[in-house]
Amino acid sequence: MVQARQKLIIIGIMLIALVGCWNPFAPSEGQLDGAISLTLTEQRSPDEVLQNFRYAYIYRDSMVYSKLFDTSFVFIYYDPDIGGVGGYNYWGRDTELRTTGRLFRAFDHFTLVWNATIASDTAQSGEISLTKTFDLSIGGDIYLTGNAVFDFLGDSAGVWRISRWNDDSF
Repeated sequence: MVQARQKLIIIGIMLIALVGCWNPFAPSEGQLDGAISLTLTEQRSPDEVLQNFRYAYIYRDSMVYSKLFDTSFVFIYYDPDIGGVGGYNYWGRDTELRTTGRLFRAFDHFTLVWNATIASDTAQSGEISLTKTFDLSIGGDIYLTGNAVFDFLGDSAGVWRISRWNDDSF
């Protein structure tokens, strides 16, 4: 009788411990709004890099975001305040990671949709360039749409990263 009671107590404790590790209110990994499925990839192609890019924005994950960019990365953007008439400016990987990290902390919600691929090109050096249209909602109040031109580099292990991003958003 005592052994049976001890077994029941041990089984009860194990069940409580097992259920205590499960949160029934948490969404399944990669599930948003019950319909959108996002999973991390190994970045074996430029499309997989962009899937991880979207994941990083939607989940505000700066660690995933940092793995998207080559050490030689350059971000190019139009600055309307340059010289009173506007012009292009740029920054490197460290500034990109710092700036986006601040953006992720400042807003609770991001929606990023990659739309059409307008252009695709493969250079002799093994680089791939893609021009994508996108829609980005930040915090539900700020909406950006436009084109982004990405250059991708693959390494010897077959992992692709972004080496240049030219943002032509409006």
